[in-house]
Amino acid sequence: MTPPVSLAVFEELHPSLDTHLHQRILVALDSSDHANAAMQSAAELAELACDPVITGSHVYAAKLHDMRFRQMEGGLPEQFRQEPELERQRDVHDDLITRGLSIITDSYLDQAASQCDQLGIEFKRSSLEGKNYRALTQEANSGAYDLLVMGALGLGAIGGSRLGSVCKRVARRSVIDTLVIKEPDRSIKEGPIVVAVDGSHKSYGGLLTALALAEQWQIPVKVVAAFDPYYHYVAFNRIAGVLSEEAGKVFKFKEQEKLHEEIIDSGLAKIYDGHLAVARSIAGDYGIEIETVLLDGKPHDAIEKYVKKIKPSLLVIGKLGIHADGELDIGGNSENLLHNVDCAILLSMREHHPEIDVVSGVTTSWTHEAEARMERVPSFVRNMARMAIMRYAQEHGHTVITQRIVDEATAQLMPNHAEQAMGEIVAAFDAGELKRKPGEEAMRWSEEAVALLRTIGDLSVRGNLSMRAEKKARQEKSATVEADHIRPFLDASAPADVRPAAPHWQAAALARLMRVPEGFMRDQCKQRIEGFAQQNGHAEITLDVAENGLKLARGEMEKTMRGQSASAAEPAQRGCPLGFGKKQR
Repeated sequence: MTPPVSLAVFEELHPSLDTHLHQRILVALDSSDHANAAMQSAAELAELACDPVITGSHVYAAKLHDMRFRQMEGGLPEQFRQEPELERQRDVHDDLITRGLSIITDSYLDQAASQCDQLGIEFKRSSLEGKNYRALTQEANSGAYDLLVMGALGLGAIGGSRLGSVCKRVARRSVIDTLVIKEPDRSIKEGPIVVAVDGSHKSYGGLLTALALAEQWQIPVKVVAAFDPYYHYVAFNRIAGVLSEEAGKVFKFKEQEKLHEEIIDSGLAKIYDGHLAVARSIAGDYGIEIETVLLDGKPHDAIEKYVKKIKPSLLVIGKLGIHADGELDIGGNSENLLHNVDCAILLSMREHHPEIDVVSGVTTSWTHEAEARMERVPSFVRNMARMAIMRYAQEHGHTVITQRIVDEATAQLMPNHAEQAMGEIVAAFDAGELKRKPGEEAMRWSEEAVALLRTIGDLSVRGNLSMRAEKKARQEKSATVEADHIRPFLDASAPADVRPAAPHWQAAALARLMRVPEGFMRDQCKQRIEGFAQQNGHAEITLDVAENGLKLARGEMEKTMRGQSASAAEPAQRGCPLGFGKKQR
């Protein structure tokens, strides 16, 4: 029976959704209907957060007006072009523009400040001078905010306008979450919320934000995933129209067409249905029920049609999708939806990385050959090996893991020092040091006992001590090896004069350590954390101490990996994933 998880451990593994609410909100103001609605939406969001701050911003262009006036001076009547009069007119205009625009800006901000004051929300002012889209973008990207709220249209809106040029330019350049208000007469908390997921970390980040809002406002969340099964059919028929008979034979058009149809009919549908399964898993972690819908067609068109049918108050999408490259500022589907949908739209830049086993369980499959290869891995490290290979496959866009991918993952993920460590583990296993007696019932180990055992660097000693601890547990008729069963042997394994007092691990810190991949990586991280605690005089390892120790461990690993990448990696031994079974000299 699995021991109950403490509240501290549960909170560490599943933090509150409140952490996904926005606290530092920037609002673009110009007294237009859309800007006023943006201010109202910002206030509704701020009321949900802890210690929120709203900053109202207006951009005025005094220098631009000054330049325009000078350009028009040549068209003034003759009496105004006399030098004394011209200089007087310039002074009057400069004073009027500088003071007048400043007064207008203050008026916009005063209105927002009054609204925040009534709600008890802290308000700050940001008066900016310059080109409107550029100044607003620079302010949004300053690092002081986690959300930008602006209206889709400003004071220059005309009939038929859907998206103003300032909104369009800023939305493309903003590096934080950006909420665009498109329906001035409708509250975003009316519901429902629609979230589009495509497997990207930004789409899952947007999902968490949507779940946090839905939990507070008690409104439904509908999650959609859209894929296009028709594109390749159209493309292949177009290709067929231009291929000569001879070229068609070389290209093997019929075979290629059949292959793509089979892959698209089964593969794409499975992948995108898997994205919805991951979304349900994420929502389930917080006890929230969501409705999921798989859509087919051009993604932005399919989602737009769904939104028109459902009429949500808010659409949440990743600003960049699963296929985005490093130079892209906004995804094609996101840009189309930003322009075309009628409801408010949140372009998510926050990221969430679902647990690899959750993602791979619904989006990744293994060939029989790859599974057979993994059977050669000792069972006690097989899960770690599978996780490493699945992570490699995910990062490289593979949804089916073949024997070739296992070989590639082996070559790239196993630097020399790691391969040697794995070999030592297998050698200890083959020597019987980690095996149980025939017929002996396997015992459970508590997480704390496992963490203590892993402090022993010598693998053969570790194997011996594990058997001693299990024997002690059996003598006490305990079905689980606890920390008290292993601790006496750990103390005895080190000389008394060099034996440091082991710091106590809090449950949340231990749970954080358990999220590190099992094996040598977790061992190194644990040693680094305990070393950090001892060096800094911490008698107890809290979550903060563990995080600081992990930062040091990551830094050391990165240095090691950079050193390894400087030389050519040794080819992986064929037929032996992750170096298992390789003789050590």
